[in-house]
Order: sequence, then C-alpha cells, then structure tokens
Amino acid sequence: MTKSMKRLTTIGAVIVVLLIAFFMAGPFYTVDEGEQAVVVRFGEIVDVHRDAGLKIRTPFIDNVVRFSRRIQSWDGEPNRVPTSENQFIWVDVTARWRIDEPAQFYARLSNEAAAIVRLDDLIDSAVRTVVSANPLDEAVRSTNLIREVAVDPEALPETEIDEEEAAEMEELQDLIQTDIQQDPIDKGRRDLADEMFDSVADDIADFGITLLDVVIRQIRYSDELTESVYDRMVSERNQVAQFYRAFGEGQRERILGQIDQERNTILSGAEARAQEIRGEADRDAQRIISSAYGQATDGFDEFWLWTRSYPETFGNMRATLTTDNDYFRFLHNQGGQ
Repeated sequence: MTKSMKRLTTIGAVIVVLLIAFFMAGPFYTVDEGEQAVVVRFGEIVDVHRDAGLKIRTPFIDNVVRFSRRIQSWDGEPNRVPTSENQFIWVDVTARWRIDEPAQFYARLSNEAAAIVRLDDLIDSAVRTVVSANPLDEAVRSTNLIREVAVDPEALPETEIDEEEAAEMEELQDLIQTDIQQDPIDKGRRDLADEMFDSVADDIADFGITLLDVVIRQIRYSDELTESVYDRMVSERNQVAQFYRAFGEGQRERILGQIDQERNTILSGAEARAQEIRGEADRDAQRIISSAYGQATDGFDEFWLWTRSYPETFGNMRATLTTDNDYFRFLHNQGGQ
C-alpha cells in the first residue's frame, strides 16, 4: 500500500470517527406536544421552536432549553391580611398562567422555578393591596342576594288574616328587612379578584408570561373574628325566629278566638233549644195534670197535691217524731193510699 493510499485511509477513518462523534453528540432532537424550546449558543438565543417535531442543532455548541406550553397553575400560601376595617382574614388565592414568549421568558427568568418565585411576589403583593383597601363584606360576598331572603312568604301558614293582622305582619317584615339585611356591596369577591388580576397582568407579561386569571379560592376568618361573626349570625337567626313566633302566636290567638266564638254560638243555640223543649214539656205536663185533675174522683186531686208537698216540706229531715197529725193522714189512712 502506497503512502497516498495510507493517507486516504487515515483521513477516511478520521472522517468516520468524526461523523460517529457528531451523531453521538445528538445533532437531532425532538420537541414534544405541549413543549416549546429555546436554542442557546454561547449565552445567546439563536432559535425558538414552538411546534412539535424533529429539530436540528449544532452539537457541542447549541444548548436546547425546553419549557411547557400548557396552562399551569400557581397556588399561593394562605395569607393573613387586614381589611379596610383592620379585621384580619386568611385569603387563599390561585392563578393560571402560560409561557407565551419563550425567548423573553428565558432571557428574564431562565426557568419555571424562578417564574414561580416572581409570581409569589407579584400576586401576593396584589392580594394584600386589594384586600386591605376594601371592607370585609366585599371580600366574603359576591352578590347582594342575601338581602332578599329575610322572609319567605311561602313559609308562612296559609290562613286568612284581617287587615290589622296584615298590617302587623308587614311591620314585622319591615323590621326584619331593616335589622337583619346585610349592607349592600359595591364590588364583591369576583371584582376584587379581577382587580388583583389587572394590577399584576402587565408586570407578569414582561416576563413572557400570560396571566389567564386570578381566583380567590377561599377566605377564612381569623380566630379573633370568628366568634364575633358567629354571634352576629346567631343574633340574626334569632330575630327571624322571633318574627315567626310572633306571627304564629297571633295566628294562635286568632284561631282560639274563632273557636271560642263558635263554641259560644253553638252553646247559645243549644241552650235556647233546650229552653224551648223544657217549655214545651212543662206545657204538656200542666196539660196532663189539669186533665187528670178534671177526671179525678174520691179526693185523688187532694191526695196528689199532698203527696207532692211531702218532699218539699221534709227536705233533708232525717227523722219525724210523730205522724199523728192531719197532715200525714194520707200516709197511714188506708183510704188515702
């Protein structure tokens, strides 16, 4: 083998080795679905791939940094925040975000762990600012619906009431509407969450991140506030219960009055009918007695009168000492019997 052939063989072997090393270094790489990649060469971004597929890079020189294209969640730690009345509540907030500008994201933050830290700082600050600028009711309520459920007319008994009772019922309802209804809210929890979103969305966009939403996941009263809130709830429910008791007591008295009136009417009618029957019976008795007297012979009428007078005369007398008297002649006179 000549020197030229040996040289060509050596060059070929070197080329083969270099090719093997080139392919072993991985000039090809894939970007999966839901991923995006930034190609960095000597600290500078030279290419951005947002579509899935097979890609090529320069081995040993280019570094491929992958980021997720999916929507990601941020879950902050519950924070103890004062309201505008200086009442402390625990606020738990969550948010959704997505990397839409991978080159800008890499240049500003480099990785997703750093993004979480920045989101912690920005969103937590927004939560404290917005909550502390609004009263407690704005944070814990979303609508004014609670102001419309003081009294449910369908829950009241279906009974007829007069004008006086209707006026009393209306007065009690007005009292409940005044004393129990919550103060109206201007914003509510959803609007406060929107304010938090608006206050940080632009700042977060500077990092190549699109903030999709901010949601107040939970609001919990602090320990010192819980007892006073429970006391207020109990007081309100007691006032509602008192309304129903008052209305029920009025209905009870009205029904009892109707019962007494109906009973007296029935008793009066029965007594009148009884007197009528007694009168008819007395007339019949007198007629029969008169007829009997007219037909009586041998002193029967006299006997009848005397025997009827005995019970009235003696009454409750326990003993009679003698019957030797003309008054008792019908008791021992055989003819009188």
